[in-house]
Amino acid sequence: MGTLQTLLIFFGGLLPLALIAYQAGRRKAVGQIADERMHSRPQQYGWYSVVWMALPAIAVGLAGAFIQLIGLGEAPEPMILTAALVAAAGGLSYAIRAIRPTLRARNFLDTVIRRLLLLAALVSIATTIAILLSIIFEAIRFFGMVNFWSFITGTEWAPGQAFLIGAGRAEADEVAANFGSVPLFAGTFMVTLIAMAVALPIGLLSAIYMAEYATRRIRGLAKPTLEVLAGIPTVVYGFFAAITVSPFVVELASWFGVEASYTNILAPGVVMGVMIIPFISSLADDVMSSIPQEMREGAFALGTTHSEAIKHVLLPAAMPGITSAALLGVSRALGETMIVVMAAGLLANLTANPLETMTTVTVQIVDLLTGDQAFDSPATLSAFGLGLVLFIVTLIINLVSTIMVRRFRQQYD
Repeated sequence: MGTLQTLLIFFGGLLPLALIAYQAGRRKAVGQIADERMHSRPQQYGWYSVVWMALPAIAVGLAGAFIQLIGLGEAPEPMILTAALVAAAGGLSYAIRAIRPTLRARNFLDTVIRRLLLLAALVSIATTIAILLSIIFEAIRFFGMVNFWSFITGTEWAPGQAFLIGAGRAEADEVAANFGSVPLFAGTFMVTLIAMAVALPIGLLSAIYMAEYATRRIRGLAKPTLEVLAGIPTVVYGFFAAITVSPFVVELASWFGVEASYTNILAPGVVMGVMIIPFISSLADDVMSSIPQEMREGAFALGTTHSEAIKHVLLPAAMPGITSAALLGVSRALGETMIVVMAAGLLANLTANPLETMTTVTVQIVDLLTGDQAFDSPATLSAFGLGLVLFIVTLIINLVSTIMVRRFRQQYD
């Protein structure tokens, strides 16, 4: 019996029981209303029965799955299903007998919902911690093979020889593997800088227009159209960068007498900036629209023009939110992979010229983890070292962004 079939049988059996539990609990509560005043509404007693029916069944199912997962035993799936349904019937029987006028079903349901929400929050936190720990443990293995300082400050990235060296097939005159991450982070920061140079002015100016100048009709058309850019898959942006923007950059550079590579870092940076425009524009627009109208009227009362009021009053008031939008855009650019791998390639090149080939940290992580090398080789483990450093950089940016958002929440008197 497959996992999908087991789940279908499990929930297929619970749904009819849930309907029976709801109707039975509600019917018993309605029957007691004529005799005595009930604490909660009849439907709340129905949901009370549903909860007591479902929780034991789910607990039995999770316990059986956990036992099989850790290898303590091999319980047959039909036995687990039968035990779960029996537990559901027992829970339903208990709930029906417990329904009485003094039963606080509403309070019980509030407690259950509150604990479910808490569980959802804990799952999110636990997932983040698990991701971080998985990266840290593998990164520690990598830094046990490669010096951390050399990894951070090295200027040459050539992990390809690590596999041959580990297999004993490297030639004597071949250069040893190098794990200097500076070219990768240089490419990452270069493409992020180019993307923000495109996204920040266009996004901010479009937000100013929609918040201060556009009519209600134009705003209703322009903002959804602009936000369509956020829904385009990154692979489509990658095609656009590789097929359209990159050749255009090469032709434009040759027109000025400058040589440019077809895998230059400028093209993916520009396209990535176009992709980030909706994030900055939407958040900056919301921030500026939430500024109290009294601040605008006060600026106009002092004799300022509309543009002067925007420059000297509205933008300073919205600056924390605009800064937060910019930092979120930076975080988005740091983690982008598909556009760069399709338009810029895999060559790690340390240069300050955006017309040359460069690559980023995320592209190298994908390349290292999708090859045919052994998982415990230095080349493969270097992906976790790169991921850990990138995680720290992104975490710092997100923390700064969160602080700026909280600062913006101040109330204007």
